[in-house]
Amino acid sequence: MADEFFESPSIDDIVSLIGKNFPDVTVRKTGVRRVYLSCERATIHKLCKYVHDVLNFEQASSVCGVDWVEHMQVVYHLSNYFTGIMIEITVNVPNDDPHIDSVALIWEGADWHERETYELFGIIFDGHPKLERLLTPQNYEFFPFRKSYKLRGQE
Repeated sequence: MADEFFESPSIDDIVSLIGKNFPDVTVRKTGVRRVYLSCERATIHKLCKYVHDVLNFEQASSVCGVDWVEHMQVVYHLSNYFTGIMIEITVNVPNDDPHIDSVALIWEGADWHERETYELFGIIFDGHPKLERLLTPQNYEFFPFRKSYKLRGQE
């Protein structure tokens, strides 16, 4: 696996290689220049390292959170400049243990995306080099994009 490198993999290459190397990753669907994946949080760092190092996805275009009330979710959009293909990976994170491995050391551009997701949703990116709030005071004990968050005066 480490000796392989695909500068501009096709969608079929991506689906085949991920299926072969990560049998626990689900390919939800494919589209024009898009591959939609789901994986468990224990797999995300290894999968992202593979997508970066072997499949040549040079950029984490976005890393964001979603509050589905019964659980949180982290969504990754990863881009390959040669093909224009984007991989979307979704990972469910339980509300009572909102931890997931950071990918900021794989893609430096993910640094602020993870910090913003932490600040707004309270999802903790383990191994992040500087996981702290960007805009709100460090002593805030709430996360404003959680659906459980109530504005002042709301009951």
